[in-house]
Amino acid sequence: MVEIKTLSPHCVSQANDLPRLGMVALATDLTMERDASRLITHDEATLHVSRIAFENPTTPDNLHAMGPGLSAAADLLVPGVDLAAIAFACTSASITISNDVVYGAIAKVRLGLPVVTPSSAALAAFRALDVRRIALLTPYLIETTAPMVDYFRQQGLSIQTAACFNIADDRDMARLDRTTLIDAAVSLDSPHIDAVFMSCTAMPAVDVIDEIEARLGKPVAEGIFLSFKKERGESFSVFRFCKKSD
Repeated sequence: MVEIKTLSPHCVSQANDLPRLGMVALATDLTMERDASRLITHDEATLHVSRIAFENPTTPDNLHAMGPGLSAAADLLVPGVDLAAIAFACTSASITISNDVVYGAIAKVRLGLPVVTPSSAALAAFRALDVRRIALLTPYLIETTAPMVDYFRQQGLSIQTAACFNIADDRDMARLDRTTLIDAAVSLDSPHIDAVFMSCTAMPAVDVIDEIEARLGKPVAEGIFLSFKKERGESFSVFRFCKKSD
């Protein structure tokens, strides 16, 4: 019989941990982890993800139905370990459920922790950049896009133009190709907009933001990028977007 020895371990102090960020993603999301690996370097922060049950199609009713599950999903994020912030990674649901309800649900299990949503991060970025007129591009159904328009208007932004791909399933949204996204965003440009907002963390927009910005000479905002930036407490006043010179 082999004798099993007991060794003396040495563990790194928790004080040396990188900042830990929490993320609640939809059960059907195919995009978020890939984008996260590109947006957060290995020596910058550690991301912890939990999933919340969701059933397609992405109608307002189905998005709203996630609300009661938010507390439980957030509670699964590394229990007993300190987090720097938690983000709910669904732009349309944060508006359909309402940001205040999202904040309250997560606060039930992580009291006092900063909570970020893509829609709240977008507003913070637009205000920091003095963006007041936007073009809105979504992959959603028309009935899901309409509340997005209403939300941003209620927050004081002027929606100069809005367009959607009218896709019902968020897994299909994740498969939108590069050319489709670029052509759609560029087609919404006009002298009357300050920025383009590409709404939906399922949409692979991180891949194309640089090219669209280069072609438009205007900021192009995307939900997951904004969420990670706000989670890390970075200032939007030094955002990577460069406004077109007069």
